[in-house]
Amino acid sequence: MTDQVTSDLDKQTARRERKSWIAWSVAVVVFLMGALSFASVPLYQMFCKATGYGGTTQTAVSAGDLRGERSLTVRMDANVAPGLPWTFSPEQAAITLRTGETATVFYKVTNRSNHITTATAAYNVTPDQAGAYFNKISCFCFSEQTLGPNETAELPVVFFLDPALEKEESMKNVEGVTLSYTFFASKLAPAPVASRAAEDKPKL
Repeated sequence: MTDQVTSDLDKQTARRERKSWIAWSVAVVVFLMGALSFASVPLYQMFCKATGYGGTTQTAVSAGDLRGERSLTVRMDANVAPGLPWTFSPEQAAITLRTGETATVFYKVTNRSNHITTATAAYNVTPDQAGAYFNKISCFCFSEQTLGPNETAELPVVFFLDPALEKEESMKNVEGVTLSYTFFASKLAPAPVASRAAEDKPKL
């Protein structure tokens, strides 16, 4: 009888330990899935930046002294998302430059509304494989641009094409690259001038 009781207790203990192990396993899996989900966006951005996937460009401090042999045409494209009262266009449609040569182009943007508006530009390069060799030194992308009523601004982009593209098989027959920007209205618009002036007054 005592042996039977002991055996039953051992079984109950084993079941409790198994349930506890399963619970901990589920908790660990949920935690890892949450961590992976949280990290997926920055990891994806890092992947795109490192590989040029999806036309993601690279960032550089300067072009250096190395010049390549090929010349490619870079076309400029400009778009405005629906609901944003801006006009946006490149000051020149295209330029031709050698790989390794630094170029500066300007985009012009105008706020056609009668109130202050803020927007941010996203960009990409096509064909997609060109992104790994398109190096931006200076760019207005992903930084908020605020324009007053009917205000116009010139936004520069400084870039070069990495001479390493000449060794890339997928770039062998590519003669042109398109740099495309799209402005999207910021979710949080700045306060009207009158409102901000009132806020700046000392409170009595």
